[in-house]
Amino acid sequence: MDYLKKYIKMYWKSYVLALIFITLEAIADLMQPTIMAKIVDRGVAENNLNYVLHMGGVMLGITAIGAIAAVIRNIIASIVSQKFGAQLREDLFIKIQNFSFENIDNFEEGSLITRLTNDVTQLQNFAHGSMRIFIKAPILGIGSIVMAIIINPSMSLILIGTIPVISAIIFLNMKAGYPLFMKMQKAIDKINGVMREYLRGVRVVKAFNRFDYEVENFDDANKNLANISIKGMRRIAILAPIVSFIVNIAIVLVLWFGGFKVNKGTAKVGEIIALTNYMAQILFSLIMISHVFVMFVRAKASAERIGEVFEEENRLMVKDVSTKVGEYRGKIGFENVNFSYGESSEPVLKNINFTCNPGETVAIIGSTGSGKSSLVKLIPRFYDVDEGSIKVDGVDIRDIDIEELRDIIGIVPQKSVLFSGTIRENIRWSDGDIPMSEVEKAAKIAQAHEFITSFPEGYDTILGQGGVNLSGGQKQRISIARALVKKPNILILDDSTSAVDVTTEGEIRRELKKYLVDTTSITIAQRITSVMGADKIVVLDSDGSIESIGIHEELMEKSSIYQDIYRSQVGKAGDLSG
Repeated sequence: MDYLKKYIKMYWKSYVLALIFITLEAIADLMQPTIMAKIVDRGVAENNLNYVLHMGGVMLGITAIGAIAAVIRNIIASIVSQKFGAQLREDLFIKIQNFSFENIDNFEEGSLITRLTNDVTQLQNFAHGSMRIFIKAPILGIGSIVMAIIINPSMSLILIGTIPVISAIIFLNMKAGYPLFMKMQKAIDKINGVMREYLRGVRVVKAFNRFDYEVENFDDANKNLANISIKGMRRIAILAPIVSFIVNIAIVLVLWFGGFKVNKGTAKVGEIIALTNYMAQILFSLIMISHVFVMFVRAKASAERIGEVFEEENRLMVKDVSTKVGEYRGKIGFENVNFSYGESSEPVLKNINFTCNPGETVAIIGSTGSGKSSLVKLIPRFYDVDEGSIKVDGVDIRDIDIEELRDIIGIVPQKSVLFSGTIRENIRWSDGDIPMSEVEKAAKIAQAHEFITSFPEGYDTILGQGGVNLSGGQKQRISIARALVKKPNILILDDSTSAVDVTTEGEIRRELKKYLVDTTSITIAQRITSVMGADKIVVLDSDGSIESIGIHEELMEKSSIYQDIYRSQVGKAGDLSG
């Protein structure tokens, strides 16, 4: 958990300041039983009203000082803990944002959300508590023992005797509770994951009327969290009562033996009152310390989970000094490329060799699972190749500044992703200052302008989360416009017209052909009619290797895979028309 050192350096001064006020508050609390003892033994016993009034005034003054100190340390604790939580959350988000796809694959989506929210909150609460009551508790406990020894050394042995017993109970409870809290956080991950998956696929759930299944799925995760939480809380629940029971026994013993000593004249009534008050303060401090350990265990579990994210090394090797190409033409070269998802998995792509020239439209086709989408994900370095290289204008993409590389690439993913906001903001996603004329031009090429202007608010139409108020085809066309408005040197279309009718798709491709004169375009498609007009067609085999490369006419003669796809699609269309 070395990452916490950064925050200790940032906030240690405020922490020390809070510690000063906590100490001042604890000293004020520790002085009051002693003053009360003096009031009883000297003022009340000797009928000295002036002494009672004088010491009562002193007691009120000390109480006021303690209250002021408590207010100040509360303010400091609140400010520091909130800033710490916000900074940690932001650093964690930036770390996740810089992850490669391979890094993100190592964590479940629900787990990352839990770490950003619940786990950070656990650390924030611990930081807040440590500057409030957690530091005060041991000061108060130790101070009470010291004051008790000063007042009556022999009677203080009763207080001291309870400490080892309670310490052992707290240690055993903490040791047993830690694994349960780790399981509890993982159970929260599961809840978040189930809920996220349901909300993402709610329309499918409704369409298939699978409410019972989803309720059962959520119920399993929910009950698992509840059962683990009950086990954890059960262990915690017995701690405070046991501590209270032991301390109360000590208080009874103090009163019992104190009564004998008062009768014998070897102790004063005020001393016994003070010892009882100090015992109550020890009880308070021990209960607080037990809560400290519970929160510490939870915070430790959360800190380790957050640490796993910070310790995750980015699999993309980014060089300190990267090549700045400057002017790009968009030529792409795959040279003996091999790729797999993780070291233990089977290769997804094998010995890939082909070139995409500037202004050329290259189509990639193959059966499901042949690695088409994986291939194009390598170009913007969402993943790095295992072997071989990918070059842009003759430069290995691993040597190019990664931001510069992605700036020249426009991507329309297989699954359209839109953000909450207006249509205008979604198309302008790459740059909020893009002129409206360019936005409309890109929308017209993507065949989106007509349906956008049919909405009452036009380009200012608000989209729900993920573009829920648009059809699949409309979302795809806005995604295409978003990529075009960027004016990329390389455009990647990953099955981006699958939800668009054939006529509209044809219009989009004709417009793209006119617009992308100098742009290298890579298209992945399931429909063979979408690739037939490409300058070059790459056919992938089911094992991730290239079976053939050529234009439509050439592949119809030499590629058995291409022929099968053509017959399965165009042949069926011919049967239907007949």
